[in-house]
Amino acid sequence: MTVKTFTLPDLGEGLTEAELVTWLVQEGDTVAVDQPIAEVETAKSAVEVPCPFAGTVHELHGASGQTLDVGAPLISVDTGDRAGTPAPQGGGPKGGLSYREEERAGADPAAAPEASEDDAGSGSVLIGYGTPAGGAAGRRRRPKQSGAAARPAGNDRGRPGPGQSPDEAARAARAAGAAHDAMASAPRLAPTVVSPIVRKLAKDHGIDISTVRGTGPGGLVLRRDVVAAAAAPAPPAADPRETAAPSSSPAPAPAAGVEAAGVPAEADARTGLGVAERIPVSGIRKAIGQAMTRSRAEIPEATVWVDVDATKLVELRAELKAQDPERAPGLMALLARFVLAGLARHPELATRIETREDGTQEIVRFDGVNLGFAAQTDRGLVVPNIRRAHTLSARGLDAELRRLTELARSGRAGPAELSGSTFTVNNYGVFGTDGAAAIINHPEVAILGIGRIIDRPWVVDGQLAVRKVTQLSLAFDHRVCDGGAAGGFLRMVADAVENPVSVLADL
Repeated sequence: MTVKTFTLPDLGEGLTEAELVTWLVQEGDTVAVDQPIAEVETAKSAVEVPCPFAGTVHELHGASGQTLDVGAPLISVDTGDRAGTPAPQGGGPKGGLSYREEERAGADPAAAPEASEDDAGSGSVLIGYGTPAGGAAGRRRRPKQSGAAARPAGNDRGRPGPGQSPDEAARAARAAGAAHDAMASAPRLAPTVVSPIVRKLAKDHGIDISTVRGTGPGGLVLRRDVVAAAAAPAPPAADPRETAAPSSSPAPAPAAGVEAAGVPAEADARTGLGVAERIPVSGIRKAIGQAMTRSRAEIPEATVWVDVDATKLVELRAELKAQDPERAPGLMALLARFVLAGLARHPELATRIETREDGTQEIVRFDGVNLGFAAQTDRGLVVPNIRRAHTLSARGLDAELRRLTELARSGRAGPAELSGSTFTVNNYGVFGTDGAAAIINHPEVAILGIGRIIDRPWVVDGQLAVRKVTQLSLAFDHRVCDGGAAGGFLRMVADAVENPVSVLADL
């Protein structure tokens, strides 16, 4: 029996972990090459992971809901190969080594695995990894030489080379063998660590990474190992129910129905209430929290807003729908077209700030706009983006909005669709709200919020009238522009909403 273990591959976008949503196979099932075996959820999307091996499922590593690090064992497959060929660990190229194996091999010469000419790989490519069908594409390591093979030519088995006596040849052979044995038994030259995030985390905490003991496969140093090393030792917290001082007051009564069911209630020490449920912060909710926290911590944002008469825009949309119900762009597509026109005049609002290695910062401007839009899904709030949106008409934008929204809500949108935006539009009016101080989608520098369109009293030509009114709000990074540019952009979008026909004629 030959069991090959496939590790969780790099899913792209610098992601270092994924939550195992569900298994698509069970132990004992027969799997084919490239057959989806599990669905995992990353900070970007939910994806199906294909298996690069064919055979019988020997073991599933992990349970549904568990968070796995990239490089951790995912599934073991009995390939039925009884030839004794070593099984590659992970989904690397045919006959080659995975990135993690190569780094471990470089750290420990004695631990370098050997490549096999017979290892079969699939032709599929998941995000960030691939198993080419052709062996020529994969890098190969030279097989590890034995002590005898490593000796100089001419001195093999102590035979004298040109100009050597038998005694000199024997001494040279013994010296070469001793050198090889010393190299094979030498300690690691570098710590077993892969992720640049882990290295930076150790540096930020002032920790020598070589002193950290790794708990990952093959002693791999993981992020949790650095965090554990950085944490100051603290005594375990005592149970408040055991350390509470005696009191004559009666203890709080358990939650209704809990005692009757025979299940002890967990009491919260701060509120005294029973804990109904504990929900791990993981997957997309964890990603949202980290992104929003980083945005608030790094970006000195300011917000401007304006109330806008959208009556003519609503009427234009009704006329277009009456003329061509199938191809008429929606209000969101028309607003997106106005936003892109505003960004063409004020491109600083679709830039990014990058920090260089020497600590200096620079503003990066782009040749075009990838327009992101907030979409509420069952998995949480995601931001699909329309690539090169500045090249599309209102009808083209409408088609992309519909397509990407469907992908996001069905959970089929990948990292390519959910990352890379340079400016975001957030239509929170669909939730029945009029306004909000939106948080900028880091690393972008601005976000436009659109409130609901409702009937309001409005002064038109000195007369009070009922009009369709909405509120536009712009949150922007004060490092890249000032109020003049932000106000100019917002006013241009507002004017386009109030007079859409004249603006569309120029687009």
